[in-house]
Amino acid sequence: MNDLIEALLEHLWLYDRLSQNTLDSYRRDLTKIAQRLEQQQHTWQTAAATDLSAAIYVAEEQSRSQARALSACKRLYAWLVETDQRSDNPTEHLKAPKAAQSLPDIITEKQIDLLLEAPDITTPHGLRDKALLELIYATGLRVSEAVKLQINEINLNRGVINTIGKGNKQRIVPLGGEAIYWIERYLSEARPQLLKNARCHELLVSQKRGGISRQLAWMIVEKYAAQAGIRHLSPHGLRHAFATHLVNHGADLRSVQMLLGHANINTTQIYTHVANQRLKNLVTEHHARG
Repeated sequence: MNDLIEALLEHLWLYDRLSQNTLDSYRRDLTKIAQRLEQQQHTWQTAAATDLSAAIYVAEEQSRSQARALSACKRLYAWLVETDQRSDNPTEHLKAPKAAQSLPDIITEKQIDLLLEAPDITTPHGLRDKALLELIYATGLRVSEAVKLQINEINLNRGVINTIGKGNKQRIVPLGGEAIYWIERYLSEARPQLLKNARCHELLVSQKRGGISRQLAWMIVEKYAAQAGIRHLSPHGLRHAFATHLVNHGADLRSVQMLLGHANINTTQIYTHVANQRLKNLVTEHHARG
């Protein structure tokens, strides 16, 4: 069964150009379902819809995990039918479970101020970390977009960055004055010290003389969040804060959608719920009959 999984992944890489992260996710989910099918004495070729349903809709798993596994199975069976390895698609009528909408944690602007003040800007690493935090909060970039951002994709004179996001889609995002100031300082004071005359195209670099990794970006955000007394803040949480604060200050959803690079405005809609929840919390806290 694993041979079929690897053959599918090779096909997806070759023809659909899926990212390595997506391929790894497919591999994990399909391997998990394959193991459950084997326990039922079934293979990909013999499993019926009821067998797959039992393997996918496991009560102990979150609906999001079930939906992801179903999506991977649908991709596998579509390919099996397409390549004449199976005549029917047992996943055709299987539907993803409805997931309860989870709202992002509400991070206040005061907490963001504490976060942005946390790095020690007298050191090269601290100045780089300050630039990273200011960049993500000013633009709402995904962590993968931030670490891949190259020098030639940022125009500090115009105050914009040109980034390639999900689906290989290009978008231009404005930078605020604070972010421009700290990125300029990082470029002139810290980046040369970290690179030590090495050449590197990425904006954000480490002492290893190359671009920083996603893992390091996560560690940086979590480190300063802890110092600022913010629990469980990730780079994605900083992106959420960017969008939520824009909505709080009256930005329209279409503009926020464009800035975030969301393909569907329904994805952006969650930030109105976050803003509404914040207003509800304010009333509860301060109103006499809250």
